[in-house]
Amino acid sequence: MTATRLTPPLVFVTYAAAAAMLIGACASPVPKAPISEGAASAPGALDNAEKPATPVAPLAREAALPEAPNPIPVRAGDPTWGSATAPVTMVVFSDFQCPFCSRGAAVVDQLKKKHGPANLRVVWKNLPLSFHDRAKPAAEAAMAVFEALGSDGFWAFHDKVFANQRALSDDDLVKVAKEVGLRDEAVLRRDLATKRLTPRVDADLRMAAELGVNGTPAFFVNGTSLSGAQPFPIFDALVERERVKAEAARSAGVLPENLYAAQVRANYTPPKPREPAEDDDGPVDTAVHAVPVGTSPVRGSVDAPVTLVAFGDFQCPFCKRGAETVEALQKRYGSSLRVVWKHEPLPFHPLAEPAAELAEEAHAQKGDAGFWAAHDALFALEHLDRAAILGLEGKLGLKAGSVAQALDKHTHALAIDRDEELAENVEANGTPHFFVNGRRLVGAQPEAVFVKVIDDELASVKKLVAQGTKPRDVYATILKGAKASKGFETKAIAAPTGAEPFRGNANAKVVVTEFSDFQCPFCQRVEPTVDEMLKNYGTRVKLVWRNLPLPMHPDAPLAAEAALEAHAQKGNDGFWAMHKKLFSTHELSVEALHGFATELGLDVNAFDLALRDHRHKAAVDKDSAIAADAGIGGTPAFVINGRFISGAQPYKKFRRAVEQALAEAK
Repeated sequence: MTATRLTPPLVFVTYAAAAAMLIGACASPVPKAPISEGAASAPGALDNAEKPATPVAPLAREAALPEAPNPIPVRAGDPTWGSATAPVTMVVFSDFQCPFCSRGAAVVDQLKKKHGPANLRVVWKNLPLSFHDRAKPAAEAAMAVFEALGSDGFWAFHDKVFANQRALSDDDLVKVAKEVGLRDEAVLRRDLATKRLTPRVDADLRMAAELGVNGTPAFFVNGTSLSGAQPFPIFDALVERERVKAEAARSAGVLPENLYAAQVRANYTPPKPREPAEDDDGPVDTAVHAVPVGTSPVRGSVDAPVTLVAFGDFQCPFCKRGAETVEALQKRYGSSLRVVWKHEPLPFHPLAEPAAELAEEAHAQKGDAGFWAAHDALFALEHLDRAAILGLEGKLGLKAGSVAQALDKHTHALAIDRDEELAENVEANGTPHFFVNGRRLVGAQPEAVFVKVIDDELASVKKLVAQGTKPRDVYATILKGAKASKGFETKAIAAPTGAEPFRGNANAKVVVTEFSDFQCPFCQRVEPTVDEMLKNYGTRVKLVWRNLPLPMHPDAPLAAEAALEAHAQKGNDGFWAMHKKLFSTHELSVEALHGFATELGLDVNAFDLALRDHRHKAAVDKDSAIAADAGIGGTPAFVINGRFISGAQPYKKFRRAVEQALAEAK
């Protein structure tokens, strides 16, 4: 994470989930099994793709400033009020249907008026409680408004919803969204119907669970917890106290990029883990899933009748508990149990991937024994940071300097990425996540839950062996009848004719077709990722451009025609030069396009004529028809030798698709 001196020294975040027993708080029932509380889940990716008739405004930028790692991160996708350089940040977990949250919101408004945006930043996190049937749809609608109109639109929507909590039907939510400036109600209705933004809300729910928050409203002021709709003086005194502390820390030399994290680490007290009842085995997935061992680290014999595959994250406290349970199971079952580790570093755990790099470096140098030594050492650390990770190099007997090199160069990124891909394909959407001979167990379950499943598997395997299956073939035999993983969605599209703009090797076996819109902010956002892919894969890939201007972007069709005219005049170089110009601005008027043509040295008379007579419209329409035939309706969208990626996804998603396509093309 890159440090910046603009990081706010203090963040006041309001959480809508507070402890049930505290004053003025709605509380969710504690689940019998620790499915949510005992599993830190990866946030589902936002769609990051524009759909027809979806107006999208830039998200608030101040909340997106990089911050040092801390237990209560403020993410770029969080609605915020106030300056990113404010000395106090309040994080709020809240529920639009909770009456105490409405009272809490009124108190937060008082705090805003008194302290102002220069001294107080407020960050919203969703915590719709399960017994509030309209809370989650309201949260999803609020995120849709935020996605389209930014933080200002979100807070306007927030105020109106809390002003009338009895009106939370889809029609009511759409009405309020339109009142605050959302233009296209059809898109919002579709988002509510398809639950497109459910993963975004679920990400907040998972964070709340990890922080031990299970009621609303709940607040963290620079990491100090405050539960329930407390009176204004209590909040005011806490904000003022934290402001003074933050200013003192800043005066003492704490850098702005480290101040909020330092305050949170000083103030935040992790929740005590709830120990599940021994007879509580929770919901069990009875399906058998295909989870191959591959080249992953293994503890135990290949002849073991039971294979336990663990997806974990070295920064996840529940994974540490899960590892302790697995260790107890190995002592209990001895040679009858084989354990396999798969990496699943969660995006809100910034040190999980560096820790995974260390473990993989130990694996590369010292085999399985080296990996498990690193695994145990990482979970034994009291505090996980880069220095602690580097400090394990000598203790593990690794080559001097090798760990720093692995962390800096991401030496083992592909191995980690393969595990993450498998996790996605088998829907292991949180950590820890286990598969016992392919049977799923989610979260840091008590030992008794594992014992029941393992004993069942031992009985089943005994029958297989009696029928002639060799012990070392047992797991492979079980996987033959297992549920296949999902993998990439596939799309069949028309092959390039050679007339389309492209980058890379014209004869490459891997073809990446990009459907894009020059007025789409997500299309602009994904371009650095595309550049990185082309840089890393060079002559092994070919990128083909296809235009897909969306109906709600009035300037996109003519911009596409302008780019194709640049292509007609100066080939690929002309197209990509115009492409760069178009994505560097929000001004795509005819006058702006003419100016770009002049700057690029095009024949401006021919250029202007091409825009007037729309000679390239047929080519743009053809691209759009190809997209429609494949069921592609949003931008950006990519088809990589048939593998479909929707939206401005992280680079690793593209890397997976390209690596698969390269392997297939050999």
